Amino acid sequence: MHDDSRTTGAAWADPSRPVDERVDLVVRDMTIEEKLAQLVGVWVGVSPDDAEVAPAQHEFAEPLPSWAELTKPGLGQLTRVFGTRPIDPLVGARVLAETQRKLVSGSRLGIPAMAHEECLSGFTAWQATVFPTPLAWGATFDPVIVERMATEIGGQLRDLGVHQGLAPVLDVVRDPRWGRTEESIGEDPYLVGLLGSAYTRGLESTGVVATLKHFAGYSASAAGRNHAPVSIGPREFADVVLPPFEMALRLGGARSVMQSYADVDGVPPAANPVLLTDLLRGEWGFRGVLVSDYFAVSFLETAHGVAGSPGEAAALALAAGVDVELPTVRCYGDPLAELVRSGKVSEELVDRAVTYVMRQKCELGLLDADWDPESPAVRRAEPVNLDPPGLRSLARTMAERSVVLLDNHRDALPLQAPPRIAVIGPCADDVLALMGCYSFPSHVGVQHPDEPLGVEVPTVLDAIRAEFPDADVVTARGCTVDGPDLGGLAEAISIARSADVCVAVLGDRAGLFGRGTSGEGCDAEDLTLPGVQADLLAALVDADIPVVLVLVAGRPYALGDFPGTAATVQAFFPGEEGASAVAGVLSGRVNPSGKLPVQVPKGPGGQPTTYLHAKLGGPGGVSSADPTPLYPFGHGLSYTTFEYDALELSATEVPTDGELTISCTVTNTGTRSGTEVVQLYLHDPVASVARPVRQLAGFTRLDLEAGQSRRVAFHLHADRTSFTGLHGHRIVEPGALHVLVGGSSEDIRLSDEFTLVGETRRLGHDRVLTTEVVLD
Repeated sequence: MHDDSRTTGAAWADPSRPVDERVDLVVRDMTIEEKLAQLVGVWVGVSPDDAEVAPAQHEFAEPLPSWAELTKPGLGQLTRVFGTRPIDPLVGARVLAETQRKLVSGSRLGIPAMAHEECLSGFTAWQATVFPTPLAWGATFDPVIVERMATEIGGQLRDLGVHQGLAPVLDVVRDPRWGRTEESIGEDPYLVGLLGSAYTRGLESTGVVATLKHFAGYSASAAGRNHAPVSIGPREFADVVLPPFEMALRLGGARSVMQSYADVDGVPPAANPVLLTDLLRGEWGFRGVLVSDYFAVSFLETAHGVAGSPGEAAALALAAGVDVELPTVRCYGDPLAELVRSGKVSEELVDRAVTYVMRQKCELGLLDADWDPESPAVRRAEPVNLDPPGLRSLARTMAERSVVLLDNHRDALPLQAPPRIAVIGPCADDVLALMGCYSFPSHVGVQHPDEPLGVEVPTVLDAIRAEFPDADVVTARGCTVDGPDLGGLAEAISIARSADVCVAVLGDRAGLFGRGTSGEGCDAEDLTLPGVQADLLAALVDADIPVVLVLVAGRPYALGDFPGTAATVQAFFPGEEGASAVAGVLSGRVNPSGKLPVQVPKGPGGQPTTYLHAKLGGPGGVSSADPTPLYPFGHGLSYTTFEYDALELSATEVPTDGELTISCTVTNTGTRSGTEVVQLYLHDPVASVARPVRQLAGFTRLDLEAGQSRRVAFHLHADRTSFTGLHGHRIVEPGALHVLVGGSSEDIRLSDEFTLVGETRRLGHDRVLTTEVVLD
């Protein structure tokens, strides 16, 4: 227990007093050095010898003063105690507790730091469960299971003494050449917003602070290049980029936001008070803590050229609304202190930021006189299992729901117990092919090859052997993921021809900053399969044997050149249980129910585009280039069939402030149970600005036994038809709207229309954000 008399005797340490009063008291008690110390993090475990896990990490890996000197005025955040190198979780918890104890005893005020960690695909720590990557969450179309996952992750973080998780990523995919596509949930803002809100709600329910990132516009970078400038219109920014953040704040209760790296129309978000203060805090009412992405304050000087020194960068970021500099102190320390003392930066700006930080620490109990540095795990003093059976089971269920059956020619799947199966490809026998760049094994573990992986992860080859125990399973790699060598092609073709069916397992290797084919800083010039994998696949298809293509990847790839495959299965980095999920789909043990959160192009140059295009963005006689995807947004097949009928609208005319119910019956007309993702789209044929040809307005997963029918009702408020009008305001506009219901954005089974009547309405941040779904 912390019993330092300097804290216990302070009025602000009394938990019976109101939060705002305590915060005011502690801020007034601080010197300028103590205030600024609360606005920085320290990354004590990082070394210049480590491979970069943050952009320009080595450039800013300057030697730090001694711990006592560094933390004498206090400290705002501790960066990634668990996520910097392999460390036993109980040892890490004890190190964290001891670090906090030293911090408290060595500073005048005795205020502990907040500890933060990455947690995008599970807790990014050694031995922790590796869940499917966010693009796979999108494929589930299942906010319930995403919330369950986040609740489990939050419980682990809280148990070990971590206060803040740097997730979820709410960037809407605009160009899948971007390496961080795998970290994103999909290309539709409603899908991203609903699942992102579910993750946020789950993490926050455990008391852990969720951090929304990257605010905002990051994923719209030019040519899909990481950190590239963003040229985006205000309407696209408002209607596509911002809604997921609004949803996760209002529906998820997020208490932290992280700004993005890329400049938007020449203005870096870290230096944009219109975005961070006027919109986020003013219009949206955000009262949490805004943290910088790693080194983003420094980038105002070194990358954007809008500041001439660390102090100028700090002044710009602080004025814009960035409260905390992460991951370690560079700009918000002495350079900012000098400017404040000279009067060039108002201390009121410092007080604004430190007030937000202290309020959050107060709400977390870190200002309480009886705060205990020992986390529950430390107090139990027992080994910590971060990958228990319950979490593996949850990871398996998520993976199974995320696998997408893209096509199934001549009912090639499920495989009917073939005597001999050839499993070919560079991703067939590689555990890292199943995990995204923010999983611990891919993010940190690869830098420590002598350490065990930390979790048990069967490969696709392992899982196929287990799934088909009576089959003779033979294998060859054929090529590497990204190398040019086809020296193994002849062997691969020979082995494939010796089998009854060939399963070609191709895709990505997640990495960071060029160390992979997908992941942060691993951007693609086009959407051709990496390396020479396309040559391998073409040779297999020409080998006169049924080829089932399995893609384990972090983005969609162009597949239009391979019409000869017998079936195609897509898995977006499905995690530690992903191989079992894929094998289950191949055998039929798992009836696939995943749907594409991003469309799959025909050709490698078919992007950038998403299904959210206006009429001019579609095919037409004015251009010889056809952007029609090979597989559309929302597409995914099943081993059963579904019939839609009896569409009903509760009204044909709806006030611009009213609502209606759209209902239909869905029947499983096949011979086995299955799950259909019922999707509701809207089309506005005549509007004051060009609108998407169709846009997702609601969805639900519907489990049906063979022959079973259920009624699905979407309660749609007129606010859900809103968009940014000619004058830059969000409006609901009167006029006819088409209703489209089906199994994908192109597989429309039922349609009707209604008319919005009345005056054009201008909406605010309090508008209705979701479509309620009721199942009968």
